[in-house]
Amino acid sequence: MTHKKVLIITYYWPPSGGSGVQRWVKFVKYMRLFGWEPIIYTPSNPERPEIDHSLEKDIPNDIQILKQPIWEPYSFYKKFVGLKKDEKLGAGLMQTGQESSFFKELSVWIRGNFFIPDARKFWIRPSIKFLNHYLSDHSIDAIVSTGPPHSMHLIAKKIAERFSIPWLADFRDPWTNIDFFEDLKLTPIARRKHHQLEKSVLDACDELAVVSPTMKEEFEDMTDTPICMIPNGYDAEDFGDEKYTPNERFILSHIGMMSASRNPKVLWEALSELSDEYSEFSKKFTLRLIGKVDGAVHNDIQAFGLEHLVEVEDYVPHDEVVNLQQQSEALLLIINNTPNAAMILTGKLFEYIAAKRPIICLSPVKGDVKSVLEESQAGTFILYSQKDRLKEELYSQFKNWQNGVSSYQSTGSKKYSRQYLTEQICTELDKLTS
Repeated sequence: MTHKKVLIITYYWPPSGGSGVQRWVKFVKYMRLFGWEPIIYTPSNPERPEIDHSLEKDIPNDIQILKQPIWEPYSFYKKFVGLKKDEKLGAGLMQTGQESSFFKELSVWIRGNFFIPDARKFWIRPSIKFLNHYLSDHSIDAIVSTGPPHSMHLIAKKIAERFSIPWLADFRDPWTNIDFFEDLKLTPIARRKHHQLEKSVLDACDELAVVSPTMKEEFEDMTDTPICMIPNGYDAEDFGDEKYTPNERFILSHIGMMSASRNPKVLWEALSELSDEYSEFSKKFTLRLIGKVDGAVHNDIQAFGLEHLVEVEDYVPHDEVVNLQQQSEALLLIINNTPNAAMILTGKLFEYIAAKRPIICLSPVKGDVKSVLEESQAGTFILYSQKDRLKEELYSQFKNWQNGVSSYQSTGSKKYSRQYLTEQICTELDKLTS
């Protein structure tokens, strides 16, 4: 069987860790099953928020990976805000609590107004030059760019235009409607530039891929370009036959970054009250936060006197995270308290479903995540405003655990498996190249 070739332009690639890596690593893992040979183009020296070598096992051994060095302004940024050279930077605008507030604010203004669309803009021209040479000697059938960072789309745009190659632009997150866009302190000129670049990408690509129904609706209002909705998912091969066994304490786990916009004050209030009202809850309940935690979250945990209930663990490799999910009494999903909350469908949601543990979801609005939870019957959806309902759910699950009763009822869903989703995106590439 002769495979078609697709050039995938991505900033995030192993050994980088995090959710931004997993989507396309998993697609690449299964693409050959559906007639496509992936060729990866990625920086050789990116700023990596996390290192996760466990994801490398999913990369086919003989895949072609093209790498070019990238220059990024992060060494200057770290000096500017008082971070050490080897300290990792969080995604978005997450703060560790160590940065100088004045210099942090100034650096955000510089980032938003001078590094458009993002700090990887300095890789655009060198990448176009490199790929022009490569494609002059090698034929490919399609191009995929995945963002953020959205500089990847600008590279693909120039290459697709020059060589008349079908191009699919994959948006894992929005551009001008991303969580922190309104926090970038943009001047009118910079704001207009962001919107112009976004519109140029949406209109120039041959097809868009997005990760949620509401995100699809938003983009449909902005462009006539065809849009497919291909969500994130879970890889069945990551989840073995290991069965849940109750822990000595009730463990509620949150996996992934907890930024300021994801700081659940209603949860801190509920836990504080439950701890005061029920002594056994105070003695036997643990909230486990696995991943980067914003300084604002740490401050609230201390302010509510919850240090005895909360354990914080830094980034854990993906293969270990899967086991921790399966061995938790329940899993906590928090939707950002931001204007785009309705469209957020995080990758962890689908891995939570695959872990077969009850999910407690906190959200500011009834969005796409509510629909998925109801369809899969995998958990409980609670609004930020429903503190009493949250307390009831937490205590109910705690009592079930004490009594040895399982509260998991999900039917699961194979349509969120990575292999099935890869088939969907390969079908879209087939359409573009037919």
